Amino acid sequence: MIVISEALARDLVTLADAIEAVETCFAGMAMGTARNYPVVREVLGLHDAVFGVKTGCDIGQEVLGLKAGGYWPHNAARGEMGNHQSSTLLFDAGSGRASALVSANYLTGARTGASSAIATKYLARKDASVLGLIGTGGQSEYQLRATMEVRQIKEVHAWDPVVANLERFGELSQKLGLGFTGHADPRGAVAPADIVITVTPSQAAIVEKAWVRPGTHVSAMGADTKGKQELAPDLVAGASLFYDELEQVQSIGEFQHAFAQGLIKADDLRASIGEVVAGMHPGRKTDDEITIFDGTGVALQDLVVANLAVNKARAAGRGNTVEY
Repeated sequence: MIVISEALARDLVTLADAIEAVETCFAGMAMGTARNYPVVREVLGLHDAVFGVKTGCDIGQEVLGLKAGGYWPHNAARGEMGNHQSSTLLFDAGSGRASALVSANYLTGARTGASSAIATKYLARKDASVLGLIGTGGQSEYQLRATMEVRQIKEVHAWDPVVANLERFGELSQKLGLGFTGHADPRGAVAPADIVITVTPSQAAIVEKAWVRPGTHVSAMGADTKGKQELAPDLVAGASLFYDELEQVQSIGEFQHAFAQGLIKADDLRASIGEVVAGMHPGRKTDDEITIFDGTGVALQDLVVANLAVNKARAAGRGNTVEY
């Protein structure tokens, strides 16, 4: 078994690599060669933590495995490590034998940024250049850098309830040569944007329908658990809707609230992002429609980026090989 450390995973896999790998897996999901299995996600009752396991298999690439981990909200305050912790275990698809253990903290950030960027690549207007970001915590750098891989971003507007997060993100944006404005309220970050990305742990709607201009693309990336919410349900109901995994967006994604209120049904969702990537659906149809991508996060995203790290490590003679 090969073991890939957190530092090595970061060194081996770029955001461009992650975008390419996740795009391929989304297409495989649409074509039926890649499948995610039911998610286990539970509140531990210890340390206020949430723990989950995501599994899946891509038969086209022969990638099989699981990612296990979750959210320990007190880690950072103790100065020990990040609040999000996860690891990916890959198996040989031919024998079922465990073949690799990959630290997945960086890779989770990378694949989430990649997922949003893929939605932006296929759904945002071609001339979109102003990014609005709701939430500037640990995931925000991945979102910004990944978006810059697929669009010529010139200007960034952002909001976060934690001023220190907003200031840190502003410094990063300016370092990357972008115009930056931090806002005291979320409306300020949304109203001027061509692309809006929400990436918070919110349990209540933040973004209102009236704030979003015609032609805007929204990637809703924060909701991955029952009860989480970032967008007003009437905004969702009035937009062109795309998703990563149908069952998940109905139960744990951003769309769960519009479904629960009877504002939308499954037939109202236009397509999966995989169907758009695979050329099975055109995606955006007009320059003035509002498109929303509900990115709940799926196992295959984690597995393909972990597999990429393993393949790169083996090719470079890196990683630790252990008897198992």
